[in-house]
Formats: sequence, C-alpha cells, structure tokens
Amino acid sequence: MSNTDLEPEKVLWIAVQLTSKGDIRLLQTLVSRYRRVLRNDIVFRILLTHLPESLEPFNYVPFLQDLVLGRLTADSKEAIDFSAIKGIHAGKGNKNSQKLHLVPLLWKDAPADVPEDHLVIFLMHRALRIDRNTGLLEQVPSLLAPFLSYSSYLRTWTITTILPLLRLNYGYYPDIQPLLTIREFEALDDSKGTKHLLSRTGKDAGTSDEGIKSVGRDLRGLVGPWLYGDNRWKRRKVQTESSEQPQAAAASLEQAGIINHKYAGWELVFAWIIDEAGVSWETAVKAIEQWDGPGDVDLGGFDDGTEWLDEEDQRHLEQRYAKAALATAYLVPESTIEALTGVHRIISRIIRLLDLDKMPTLEASAAILTPVPSFENSNHLSSNSATYLRNDHLEEKNTLTNPNEPSINFLRALLVSAYLLTRVGEGCTIKRAGELALLQDEREQMIAFRGFISAFSHRPGNDDRFWIKMRNELLWLRSWGAEELEDTLDTNHGRGVFGRLSKEFIEVEVFKVLLANTRYALAQSIYEISPEKPLPKELLQSAIFTAAENAYDNATNPNKSRGGVKKCDDILKAFPDTISDHPRAQELRNLILVTDEIGQYSLVLKQGQPFLPVNLRVHGDPLSILNKVLEQNDKSYTQINDFVRMGRGIVEAGLTLQVPNGHPGYSDDKELKERLNIAEKRVVSMCIDVALSEDDFETAYSYVVTRLKDIGRQAHCRTPELERRNTGLVAQRKPQRIDDWSWRAALQAGKYRRNSQSTRATHFGNTSGNPEIRHLQQRMDCLSQALRLAPKDTLQEILNVYRRCEEELETQIRQEAEQEEAWDEKADDSNMPGEAPVSFFDLSKESITRAQTGLSALSMFRGKSQRADSVNDSHNMPMQTDGPIPAPDLTRTSSGQTSIRKRDQIRNVAVGTLAGGIGWLINAPPVQSISAESSESVNTHSRDSSGYPSEGLAGFQKEEEKQDKDEITWDDDDGWVYIGIEFPRAGKGWDRWDGLVERLEYCL
Repeated sequence: MSNTDLEPEKVLWIAVQLTSKGDIRLLQTLVSRYRRVLRNDIVFRILLTHLPESLEPFNYVPFLQDLVLGRLTADSKEAIDFSAIKGIHAGKGNKNSQKLHLVPLLWKDAPADVPEDHLVIFLMHRALRIDRNTGLLEQVPSLLAPFLSYSSYLRTWTITTILPLLRLNYGYYPDIQPLLTIREFEALDDSKGTKHLLSRTGKDAGTSDEGIKSVGRDLRGLVGPWLYGDNRWKRRKVQTESSEQPQAAAASLEQAGIINHKYAGWELVFAWIIDEAGVSWETAVKAIEQWDGPGDVDLGGFDDGTEWLDEEDQRHLEQRYAKAALATAYLVPESTIEALTGVHRIISRIIRLLDLDKMPTLEASAAILTPVPSFENSNHLSSNSATYLRNDHLEEKNTLTNPNEPSINFLRALLVSAYLLTRVGEGCTIKRAGELALLQDEREQMIAFRGFISAFSHRPGNDDRFWIKMRNELLWLRSWGAEELEDTLDTNHGRGVFGRLSKEFIEVEVFKVLLANTRYALAQSIYEISPEKPLPKELLQSAIFTAAENAYDNATNPNKSRGGVKKCDDILKAFPDTISDHPRAQELRNLILVTDEIGQYSLVLKQGQPFLPVNLRVHGDPLSILNKVLEQNDKSYTQINDFVRMGRGIVEAGLTLQVPNGHPGYSDDKELKERLNIAEKRVVSMCIDVALSEDDFETAYSYVVTRLKDIGRQAHCRTPELERRNTGLVAQRKPQRIDDWSWRAALQAGKYRRNSQSTRATHFGNTSGNPEIRHLQQRMDCLSQALRLAPKDTLQEILNVYRRCEEELETQIRQEAEQEEAWDEKADDSNMPGEAPVSFFDLSKESITRAQTGLSALSMFRGKSQRADSVNDSHNMPMQTDGPIPAPDLTRTSSGQTSIRKRDQIRNVAVGTLAGGIGWLINAPPVQSISAESSESVNTHSRDSSGYPSEGLAGFQKEEEKQDKDEITWDDDDGWVYIGIEFPRAGKGWDRWDGLVERLEYCL
C-alpha cells in the first residue's frame, strides 16, 4: 500500500498518534500530504485534544503559522512510521476514528462575540486549557503573541485578560494566593476585577517604600490593560446579561448620570482612589502623582501603536481623573505636614494637567500669603457647598471638585490655611479647613483660633519678626488677604477660616499674646505709637488691663519684683500714653503694692496651699485675708499701721466692689472715703481681736482707747424693714453702712479677764498700782467705747457687763482699803511728828473735786457749742447742783469761735483720764449740757428746770430727728460720751444705775 492511498481513518489515527507524542514535524509532513483529510479545523481539534498542554508553544507555533498561511511542505527525509496502522482495516478504522473524541473548537460559555475564525478560537481555547490543566500561564503569551496582528479581537483579549492576570500572578505579586484562572478572571465584573487587581497595591508588607512606588505601576500595568479596548465593556455586558448577573456598580453609575458604558470601569478606578484616600492617603497621593490617568497604560508591547482612545473619550476621562484627584485632596484624613505636602503634590499635578500657573512650594506659599482671588462669580463659598466636602465627590454638581481655576484657588487657600494651623501644632485637615470656611461657625472658628494662639505662644521664637509673622498669619486666615485686593471691600466678616471673628477681636488677642510673652516694645510700636491705630483707645485700654490681670492671676509669687506680679507691673508701665488717666490703672498699681506687702508675711489659706496673688483678687471678702495674716503671724498685730495701710490699699484696688467687669469704679469720692473708713475700722478690730487671742490685753486696750475713739461710729440702728416699706415713725433716708466691728472689738476687750499668760503692763502712768483694779478700769474704758459705738438693741448686754465690772471694781477697792487699814493698824505712827499722811486715794479724790469744774466746762464747750441755742430751747435736762460751777475762762477769737485758755486745757488733759477712770468713786458729776449764749464779753450758763420731753408724739419725732443728726458726740480730750441724753444731777453724785438704765431705755 502506498502512503498516498491511506484511508482517512488511518490518516486521522496517525495524526493523533503523532500529536500525542508531540512529534510536530511528522505531523506537519502528514498534514501536508493529506490536506483533504486534515483540514485546519480538524488539525486544531486534534491539537486541542491530544497535544500535551505542558509542551512549550515554541514547538508548535511555527507549524500553526505555516498551517494558517498555507506554507506546509513535506519533508522527504522524514519517514512516517505506519506500523501503528498495521492490521487496521477500513471497518475498524471507522470505529477507531469515532473513538478519538476530538474536543470542539468552541468551548462552553465562550463569548458570544468571539469571531468565527478557527485559529482565534483555537488559540483562545488552547490558552484556557494550558492555564486550567497545568497552570503554566506564563506560556500563554508566547502562544498568542505571534498571532496578535492576525486578529484585533485576539489582541484585545490578550491585553485585557491574559496580560493583567499574568502580571498580577507572576510578575508583580508572585506570592499572591489563591491564583485565579483565566476563566475565573474573565467571570469577574468590573467592580470585583478592579478590587482584585488592586488588592495588593501599596500594601507590600515590610517594603512600604516599594509598595508606594508600585501604585502607579499597578494602575498603569494592571488596571490600564484590564480596561483596554472599546469592546471590552460590550463583551462583559453581554456575558453578565446572559448569566442574569447584573452589575450593581455599573447600574448605580448609570443612574448617577454616566452616559457611556465604556467609562464605567474607569469610574470604578476613580472611586477606588477616593476610597483609598481615607484608608491610606499615601497610596492615593501616589496614584495621582505616578499615574497620568486613563491614557497612561502599559500594554506590554502587545498594542499595535494606535491610539485606543479617541479625542473625546480622552478629554472626558482626563476631566474625570482631575475631579477624582481634587476629591482625593479633600479626603486626606491626617492633619500632618506630610499629608498636607501630599495634597500640595496633588494640586501641582492638576495644575500641570490644566496648564495653569505653577504653585510655589508649601513653605513658600505660607510665607508669601498671596491674596486669594474673589469667588463672587462662583458658588464655592456658599454654605450649601459644605455638603460636597463629605458626599458626592464625583458628581458633576459638586463645584468644589470641578477641575477649573476657581476650584484650584479655593483648594490652595484651604491648603495654606490648614498648613498654617498644623505647623504651629493645631492640626487641621483640608476637610476641616473647608468646613471652617464654608459653614462660618463662630464657635468652631473660635476653638481653632484659641488652639492656634495657644500653640503659637509655646513655639520657640525670640525676635520681633516671629511675632509679626504670627499677626500677619492670623489676619490672613481671617480674610485670605482680601484687604490687599482693590475690588474687595473689608466687611464685618472675612471669608477665611476665621471669617466670623472680627478684626478687632483678633488684634486684641494678638496684643494679649505679645504682652504675655513680654514683647512690650513691639506691642507699643504696633498698637500705641503706630499711626494706623489697629485698635480704638477703649479697646486697647481694656486689653491692657485684661493682660495685666491675667499676668497677676497666673502669678505664684506675691513679690512685685518677680514672676507674674512683676509682669503685671511692667505691662502697666509699658503704655503710659494709653492708661495714664484711667482709674483702673491706679487700682491695679494699688493691688500690686498690697500684694507685695501681704507677701512679706507667712500665709496659708488652705491646708498645704500657700497664698497666691489670685486668691486676693477673687476672694469674696479680701479684707478677711488680713485677719488670716494676723492670726498666722505672731505679734503681727503690733504693726497696725502697716495693716491699716494694706486694708486701705485693698479698697483703693477696687477689690471691695462687687461689680461686673468694666465698672468705672467708685461712684464718687464720698463712697471711696466711706469704704476706706470701713476698712480701717475692720483692720483695727481685727488687730484688737488677735491681740486678745494672744493675751496681749495692753495692746488691745491701747487700740480701743486710741484707735476706735477716733475712727469708730455708732452702728446703724434704723429698721431696714420699715425703710423698705416706707412706714414707721422715722422718715426714710439713705441707709448707712453698719459699723458692726468696732463695738464688738471694744466689747471683747471689755470682757477679757487677766490670766497667767496675759502680757504685763510696762508702765502705769496715773492709774492704780493694783493690777486688778487697773485691769478692771481698763475693761470699763473699753466697755464705755462699746456703749458709744454699739447699736441700741445691744446696749443692755454691754451695760450688764459694765455693771459686773463695776461690782468687781468695788470689791477690789474695798479689799484694798481693808488691807490699807490693816497696815495702818499695824504701823506705829504715834511717835511721828506732824499730821497724818494722806493716802493716794484721798489725794486723788481731792484733786478730782478741785478739777471737776474745769473738766465739765471744757467738755460741754467742745461737745455742745454748735448746738447751744437749740439745746437750751428744747432738750436740756435739769441738773441739780449745790452751787454754781465756775467755768474756765473763755475768750472769743477774731473768727467768732470761742477758745479756752491754754492752762485750763493743760489742767483738763492732765486729770481727764483719772476722772474718766475712777471719777465715779468720788461722786464726780457727769458732763452736763449747757447753753452758751453768744456774747462778745460774757459767757453765761443756764440750765433748764424741765424734766422729760412733754411735746408728745411730735416732740418725740423731733427728738428722734435730732438724735439721728447728732447721734454720738464725744470729747477728744477726756473721752466722756454723749448719747444725746442729759443725765440729771443728784447733789454732787450720779444717779444710781437702776435709774440710769431706765433713762437709757426710755430715751433710746
């Protein structure tokens, strides 16, 4: 049998055998000899079925090329082994040929748009079988590459399917698991395919730098080929529709207004970049920086050199790419310099894409602070645009991300604003800056402003340029440099991130920061000396005082030459032209002085907490702090003058005024004088109480009889309820301030009893040598002062104490007299010549008897001279005497005032104390009310013989008015007290105490 006469069945059988062995050369010879039997489709099916997939393509690709081009030639030297077909008959050949089970060219689930080209179908099917059966995907390109020019469909399929999958599995990420086959990869929709291809982008563990560098590579080499070709979307859509698996992502994009379906894949890529900005902003920034958009693809040399995007598609996708880049800038979540630098790189990239003016570096932009052009012709500054900061980033209606010049200018302004805030330590993102600028929420802007001021104040900087820079930055953040634009008028509100804050407020805060950091000369040059005058004088004064008070409140040392108190003093001295005539300045100076004086003493207000200057300023009763100083420092009460000065300083510092900030101070000099008097009374009373607590009665007594005598006044005794209701017998008048301290201090001194710890007197003067008698006399002097100063409802209590002292004094005097008599009896004086010696007590009694006339006249003259006529007419009580009392010589001066001779004054002063202390022992009369008739040569004294007032209710009201007018008078020399009451005489002595109390109760 000749070789050319083989039956077709045997030819097929031989072809299968040769194919199974991989003997392509003999197969080529066989095919060339039996072309009528071994057609191309039969050969492709035999190859698909029996050619081992592990056989490398270079072994049979030339055969395929010759087969397609019809260039098969038989090799005469090659001998075909026909031994395999020996014994095969025609009938058996038919049966064996039927058992070959050749695979059909078109595989299951093949694309509906696959061309009816046997070679294309074979190559695609062969690639699928190689990948499925062996996983040798890297052999597929060598199979397909020689035939790419043969079919554009095959080229597109190779680029969009084989190339990205091959790069992902074997080129870029060889360790990725699990590996997808070609069939599985083709089944992915656009959303899943994009996520799978970019699943490892920018996430290489341990090689973060390499991972960041690979972002552009992945977009260019994976996503670019995946989305290559116009027919890719159509083919993918036919597949999904046939499998009834609609693409939700594509549908949503269609509803969002995407017109052409072929853009859907790219929209998913843009969405991935935006989403990545919130997860890893470095990846998103690198995506924009390393990738130029859909036109920037790496097809691995499989393209034919023609543009696969037309001009319209290219322009549209570039606009979408730029919009995604701007959206990425808004979504960078970190408030760091590195993140903001990344945003700057994005803006620079978009500026180059749009062919706009180049943007300086971020540091240069923050230094230049270029004015931002107006947005009047755009909608960028509308509050409605704030929603686009968070949503709809890729929507056409989002004006913030539209790639145009106003959007770029707005984003640049936000970037510089965020950079200025972040650089000082007040972290701010682009999104946060956008919310501040668009929403114009004053509260949020205030928080950011305070953070900026606080952070800037803690930055190192020693020269004036540093602080001038801070001021310029704050003013720019408010208006974005609108003042420098000719077509922009400055309004009450700016357009920057601090737009809701007034310019005056920002200037005041800057001024305070300068003062807080001791930049006094700079602050003076800008705000006081500068002709521009950024602040009105009233605001500047208020800012100075506020800064001084803040420095004082933050002080920890009360010494005026150190710390915050010194800073407060320096601030007041730095602006003489502004605050020289302001009363608050003097108050603060007084506050500094009194704080320094208090700081010289040891003082602890709370357990373990030393005195701080702010304690004095915020205390509800600052004068009470002086009481704590007295209590915590032994013998400090002896420095009464210093404490009185401190008390007056507290008043002059305005600390006793319970008024809101901005109060002009005391309403008038009268109010100030009254508060000064109150402070002095309180301080003296404190010193008396502390002296008594330390058993120093002598000092307390001296303060009572010297200090309280001069400054004390009767406590306010009008009824507040009646005054508020405008009822009662007393006409309404302005309530007086109650002196509730002086009489209490005097009363406490009067109640004090000597003990073993009491301080002894250093000299006795003209008082009794008996310490008990002397002490009782001093107590009674104190009680006399208490009677003079106390309100009416407390007189009975004081009188009771006075009576007990009197009884004790009588007992002591009686005991002393008995002791003297006992000594006299024991003494042997019968042989002594001359008269019996006179005792000191008798001598004192005789002296007082002789001096009582001058004493009474002097007291009456000084206490009642100005009311002589009215007293004679209605208020004198009759006084019975044994005879006329000689008055001292009185003369009238040239001014019309009556005077007393000098020797009479000296005599009265010499015996005044003795008369006031023990005059009651000798029945000395009290000071009487007299009336002095005005005369050039003679002074006559008359007495009324009338008893109690008999004018009835009207007379009582007149008496009350007179008492209100002249409630208390006293003689400055002898200390006798007048309570507006004339006591009648009984012979030469006083009425008994019972009668005295009854008279007091009736008259009061």
